[in-house]
Amino acid sequence: MRKEPRQARSVATVEAIIEAGARVLSEIGWAGFSTNKVAEAAGVSIGSLYQYFPDKLALVDAIRRRHFDHVLSVIREAAAEEKPVRQFARELVRGMIAAHSIHPTLHQVLLDEAPGDRGSRAAHASFQARYLEHYAAAVAQYRRRLKDTETVARVLSSAVEGVIHNAARRNMLDAPELHKQLGELICAYLSGQGGARV
Repeated sequence: MRKEPRQARSVATVEAIIEAGARVLSEIGWAGFSTNKVAEAAGVSIGSLYQYFPDKLALVDAIRRRHFDHVLSVIREAAAEEKPVRQFARELVRGMIAAHSIHPTLHQVLLDEAPGDRGSRAAHASFQARYLEHYAAAVAQYRRRLKDTETVARVLSSAVEGVIHNAARRNMLDAPELHKQLGELICAYLSGQGGARV
């Protein structure tokens, strides 16, 4: 960002721009994405947008970071305190699906279309490290005797991510059976069931 908003009104303006940017990017993709369209959708002048975001890449970076923060808050809250594994799985599935349902096609555009720079790669690396820490904390709660929690955390996070991203691409995030099956997968893996060696 060009400058950090300090007053409540500025914070609200920046939030409106990021939200409008996410909506526009989700609806028309990277090819049609422009700062003029975002300013119009946000109901602000192009000058106000440029006051905070020097170009559309900076705006996309802010949209990415907001999505990362949302996903991190979901896993952090789900793993925050010891609870039955089924409750953890239910909260995690519900939260992750909600985080990806706001603008269902946005994540696909961010992954497949929108370019990134060194800053966005660094932000993604930082997100991945914190993301895995939260998953590892959850794994440690439910698989106490496990020595390699990091590998289990990687497998579990990749499974959850893969299911949700594929469901988002196929417009299936609200399918009740998807919620149920993903919850069952998490419970079975965290309880150590079905651990046949391959």
